[in-house]
Amino acid sequence: MPIRVGVIGAGVMGADHIRNLSAAVNGAEVTFVADLDAGRAAAAAPPAARTTTDPSELINSSEVDAVVIASHDSTHAGLVLECFEAMTPVLCEKPLAPTILESLDVVEAEADILAATGGRLLSMGFMRRFDPGYTALREATRIRSNGEPLMVHCTSRTATAGPGASSESAITNSAIHEFDIIPWLLGTPITEVSWQAGRSSRHSTGDLQDPALMLLRTADGTLATLELFLNAQYGYTTRCEVVSESGTAVLPEPAALVVHHEGQQRSVIPADWRPRFADAYRLQIQAWISALERGDTPPLATGEDGLRASQVAQAMIRSLHSDGAFTKVIY
Repeated sequence: MPIRVGVIGAGVMGADHIRNLSAAVNGAEVTFVADLDAGRAAAAAPPAARTTTDPSELINSSEVDAVVIASHDSTHAGLVLECFEAMTPVLCEKPLAPTILESLDVVEAEADILAATGGRLLSMGFMRRFDPGYTALREATRIRSNGEPLMVHCTSRTATAGPGASSESAITNSAIHEFDIIPWLLGTPITEVSWQAGRSSRHSTGDLQDPALMLLRTADGTLATLELFLNAQYGYTTRCEVVSESGTAVLPEPAALVVHHEGQQRSVIPADWRPRFADAYRLQIQAWISALERGDTPPLATGEDGLRASQVAQAMIRSLHSDGAFTKVIY
């Protein structure tokens, strides 16, 4: 029997999970979809799946074996705790929660479950850990093929910022990926951060200073930089380079059609993150489903990983409000 999955949130991310679970992942069946917009839930759900506007109905349904949470960030912690009460495995999109206190509540609740049952229920959706380029970059860094790593340079650009984006939400919702992946690449935690910005794009509105440059120092002294530009206009790109003592290792650009015509070379840049990380999302959710089929703990990021990324984010927000002062990360 396939793992019966309920998906909470039928927006861009949730709909993508539904498509993967229905067409690209073995051993899964989407049986229930919840969204506050009933029409959106119906449009995203497979023909045989039930829909609801009440996520609690989905979580407590006898037709659901596991839950994917892809709803608004502010709902994550509460929904994960409901899944714990139902003893239902859950894959939660990043971030774990917008605040440290909420993240701590989730991690402490799962610790109680782990002590009582010996098993975990929560997996975090830091899908870059499953991207073939990032996994190759991590392996090259782990074996020190170019000597000891000295610096890491990251770039993350999107075409346009989402509605209501602010400098704080850019940290907790977008930069959060690098806050997870940099320690994962280097095998050492981030201990100190600084938020910097210069001129802001005329396309930036509200409380969003865009682009921003973030500096991150790890426990072993490696310095990382992140350029985050949410209104880059031209499309979506992600880059990462590890600079070591005797060489560098660079995340490869995804393969794309290259056209030569009338003295020019052109290639298509994706409009958002989905084409770039399609393999990562598919591999991550397949690993999750396969582990649930075997009764194993899924090899995904944990709630503790989500908490640590949130702790880095909160330190970055403190730096943002302290004129870019280097700020210690409190774990």
